[in-house]
Amino acid sequence: MEKELTLSQPGQAGLFDRDEEQTTQAFGPLAARMRPRTLDEFVGQDEVLKPGSVIRNMIARDRLSSLILWGPPGVGKTTLARLLAKDSAAEFVQLSAVSSGVADLRRVVAEAQERQRMHRRRTVLFIDEIHRFNKAQQDAILPYVEDGTIVLIGATTENPSFEVNAPLLSRARVIVLKPLEDEHIREIVLRALRDRERGLGADELTIDDDALELLVNLANGDARFALTSLDMASVGAPPGGRITRELVASATQRRAMVYDNSGEGHFDTISALHKSMRDSDDTAALYWLARMLEGGDDPLYIARQLVRFASEDVGLADPQALVLTMAAQQAVHFIGMPEAALALAQAVVYLSLAPKSNAIYRAYGEARQDVELTRNEPVPYHLRNAVTGLMRNIGYGRGYQYAHDDAEAATSQINLPENLKNREYYRPTGRGFEAELAERRRRIRELKQQRMAAEQRAQEEMER
Repeated sequence: MEKELTLSQPGQAGLFDRDEEQTTQAFGPLAARMRPRTLDEFVGQDEVLKPGSVIRNMIARDRLSSLILWGPPGVGKTTLARLLAKDSAAEFVQLSAVSSGVADLRRVVAEAQERQRMHRRRTVLFIDEIHRFNKAQQDAILPYVEDGTIVLIGATTENPSFEVNAPLLSRARVIVLKPLEDEHIREIVLRALRDRERGLGADELTIDDDALELLVNLANGDARFALTSLDMASVGAPPGGRITRELVASATQRRAMVYDNSGEGHFDTISALHKSMRDSDDTAALYWLARMLEGGDDPLYIARQLVRFASEDVGLADPQALVLTMAAQQAVHFIGMPEAALALAQAVVYLSLAPKSNAIYRAYGEARQDVELTRNEPVPYHLRNAVTGLMRNIGYGRGYQYAHDDAEAATSQINLPENLKNREYYRPTGRGFEAELAERRRRIRELKQQRMAAEQRAQEEMER
């Protein structure tokens, strides 16, 4: 638990809050020191905090209810929760779902009940990374959210539709927080440089324009990253000096990554890669591939998706696509990262520019549907293997036409069960190699029809 609770007498909570604030100002990092103290100081999230919004109305009417704050890192989820508790004169208790369990929840609930009964004061329970709570932990909170013992504010970077239990989700309003715009990050950085009380104003530093733009660009909408990097860069500048591009580059090392290689961002990005390749956009496909690899995604997962794409979206329009993607998968196994990135990039470009066909995907889907929805007739006798004399005697293999005995390897026999004999699954497109297959298929069908017609005429002659 991040904050040990002591039951307070009326008026004492403000003392504890002030002590905590003074400790933060003395020892906290710049990002913590610069937390907005009021909603009016909050930068960004204009849609969420505009006059007449749900949050503003809750505060105006003193009717704070449970919320799930969903958004990427560094957009102010924790700060917003603190300000909501402060403006509602509620006790703010913070837990981390990573390190807290059911025992912590029970203790918080017991203290909230006591506080409510003795002092008529509400408790806001803020659970950071609530998506990391399992079902049992989420269920443990539910009754106390329902009866008003606590006002729950959960913060998550993951889609709550998938990560928060439906009963709990139905009792909380989801507030979507967006990544901060560059102008917001710029404002936050300049405010920290000016602020003499909480920021770096006492050092009278300036920041070069190109340094500021680099910092804003690398922050990727993450205010915490921007302030932490600014704090580190300022160490290299003397009082009254300049923060240069070199200092910023040294402090940041690399861009703030907003990519989560196991959550919704992972699936959104592989979807973007797949759809870019399907749309024959090799530039976009390479970008999304780089986003995944640089974000730490499993290269073998990507290779598997490329193999899938080769069959699902290219298919027989270019049979070489499957060969190339399997080779890329082997390259990932054989040489590993980062060198294997080029093999994956080669496969991505090839797949993007290959002719497209989902004919095999649709054909197999229709065949599978027939297996599921129609009677599964026995295998026709002429297609069965006559392994024993008994099998031959009862008709196994009787009437089988050996295709290699025909000049075109196209016989007149029916190879489907009787109830499906007129089915067609594969419908080749006119793109790539499938155009050749379509013509080949047409000739085979034509030959089969000719042979069947000839056999029918011969049968009729015999009967006459």
